[in-house]
Amino acid sequence: MATLGFGEYRPDVSSINQGHTDTVLNVLPRGDGYGPFLSHSVFTAAIAAQARGMFFARNSDGSITVFAGTSTRLYQLDNTTLTWVDVSKGGSAYTALSSSAIWTFAQFNSVVIACQANTVPQAFTLGSSSAFDDLGGSPPQAAYVAVVNRFVVLSGLQSYPRRVQWSGLNAITTWTSGVTYSDSQDLPDGGNTRGVVGGEFGVIFQDSAIRRMQFSPGADIIFQIDRLARDVGTAFPYSVVDADGVVFAHTTKGFMMIDGSGAMKPIGKERVDRTFAEAVDDTTPQLCIGAPMPGSNVILWAYRTEDYTGTGFNAVLAYDSVLDRWSPVELEGWALASLAKPGLTLENLDTINSVAITGAANNGSGLVRLTVATTAGWTTGDLKTIASVGGTTEANGNWNITVVDGTHIDLQLSTYANAYTSGGYVAGSVDALTVSFDDITTATLGQLGKIDEDGFLGYFTGAVLEATVETAEQSAVNRRTFVSGVYPLTDAVTVYGSIGRRENLQAAPTYSAEVAMNAEGRCPARVSTRFARARLRIPAGESWSFVTGVNPEFQDAGKR
Repeated sequence: MATLGFGEYRPDVSSINQGHTDTVLNVLPRGDGYGPFLSHSVFTAAIAAQARGMFFARNSDGSITVFAGTSTRLYQLDNTTLTWVDVSKGGSAYTALSSSAIWTFAQFNSVVIACQANTVPQAFTLGSSSAFDDLGGSPPQAAYVAVVNRFVVLSGLQSYPRRVQWSGLNAITTWTSGVTYSDSQDLPDGGNTRGVVGGEFGVIFQDSAIRRMQFSPGADIIFQIDRLARDVGTAFPYSVVDADGVVFAHTTKGFMMIDGSGAMKPIGKERVDRTFAEAVDDTTPQLCIGAPMPGSNVILWAYRTEDYTGTGFNAVLAYDSVLDRWSPVELEGWALASLAKPGLTLENLDTINSVAITGAANNGSGLVRLTVATTAGWTTGDLKTIASVGGTTEANGNWNITVVDGTHIDLQLSTYANAYTSGGYVAGSVDALTVSFDDITTATLGQLGKIDEDGFLGYFTGAVLEATVETAEQSAVNRRTFVSGVYPLTDAVTVYGSIGRRENLQAAPTYSAEVAMNAEGRCPARVSTRFARARLRIPAGESWSFVTGVNPEFQDAGKR
């Protein structure tokens, strides 16, 4: 039986009688077709305002610290409570970001540097800082920060937009030209700088040029700067991604890959470039965000479409650099990044799903009465762990409780003695954990993270998204075809099939009613048409790993 495969996603060109398709959704390329894309699973509390950039740093003990920015603030994720702590300089607001910008971050040894053009570069020393402060040495205000070799490199300078400037060698607070190799370079053409990708060498993106900067110890110059491309730059500075020494970006000539030698390869030409250009809202460059998917060869680009009415991005293009194939995904959010998940220790578990205590007093009978956020789900006689109560420290411990009302409990057999001052929580139940015990570790590998439009950071560890895949359109040219069904080639148990049909190339396809795959592994149909394609839909939450194609049942129309 002939097989129609779900071929390469190439919406820029017609799929008629070709080996590629113009319609897939919420899947990732595989060598045998496509695989599932997992949904976003919330991990933290919500950040206070719209997230405008995020980053993770590795501490010397292997643990993780996560940072995020908003228009006017910088935040650190508390790894114990999974809430966001304001770590802005002096606890005060920064000058607001430009509407088309996000915070950029880099780690140099134990220092995390955060940049946006309207304030001095900010520095946070892991293990000792409680808030960001100005990076020493009077560096210029800059939109972008990267680490190239052993230098901190700033670009998108507020006062000199065509300049790149770097710190001293291993001296990130040295910014005086000529001292410890610190210097700057004004680029003669190509327009303003739009960011630098770090590594052993740097790749400089401008409005209409791409350059490479290479440290040249012992030479008369500090960095050898060579132009890689003329009339090729980027309008989406946050689309630039470094993945294992290979740079990916959306440029003024479409999606490109730049290898370690500086050679440029178009990867979106006649595939997704035109589709992206027609859909993207180019007035929101801050929402075109590139991110590698750790543990794979996949690069993701989130972006906002012109018809979207939300506050963030709403679409993603995924590119597998080994398979050299694309796929689209529907995702909405504010920020997307490769982001390790903060580890949890067993001692931290009681804070997960805990309920905050806001007061403690004498219940009138000498027992401790606690005021809590809610008593929902609690029953008189439950054993609860009380911790971190200030002042009324006699409340801390394990107590059977009496539920008084929706916000008060009494601690049975307790004795009230000291006035309440602050804090405290009623520990959560292990049965109510929303995180896997696999996450309880000090150091974690990178994962793909997203802050959604409600402000919650999470990871793509949930149930699979609903997937849609189509074959290329088939035509017998001057004959009609009768399609009586298709056999889906997938390990999904629940699959729905339909047939797309049209009589001419000027009409849009319409689809037959969906039919569930039956016990024979067949989706029946009765469609007579000149142009036909098969569509499969795998519901959200279904357990599956591959979808390859269909075996169709068809014959020339009019024959029996």
